[in-house]
Amino acid sequence: MSIEKGTKENPWQLKTPPQTSEYEMYKDDKDGKAILVCTVGKTVLHYDYRCVDDLYAMLQQHGDWMELGSADEQKPAKEGTIEAWGRSPENPVGGWYGLKKGLRGRFGMYIPPLLEQLGLAEVEHHPRNNRVRAI
Repeated sequence: MSIEKGTKENPWQLKTPPQTSEYEMYKDDKDGKAILVCTVGKTVLHYDYRCVDDLYAMLQQHGDWMELGSADEQKPAKEGTIEAWGRSPENPVGGWYGLKKGLRGRFGMYIPPLLEQLGLAEVEHHPRNNRVRAI
């Protein structure tokens, strides 16, 4: 019997796009809402789980490579990047997919590798300025 991937007991084991840091993610529920729990070292981030489907749909519509543009919440996101989209009032949730105040950023760093793991996207793995596209 295999254990489902992406649970607290069997989280997805991921690497940042440059392949320099490991982290894990799993789906959970918080206050009746499906969330992604992302653990990077001792830091725990939460993202709205619908970001997986929403980002994939946006990338399919975009139809080409898109820069990740990862940034901390306190820093502005470069326009036209995954990070900017992940906090834009124009996205399907009308703002941040990150749910923990002060730790809502880094969407462009941690969510695209999950899409790659799920077979939904291709992510570049250069030292910097990586991009993603839907498969």
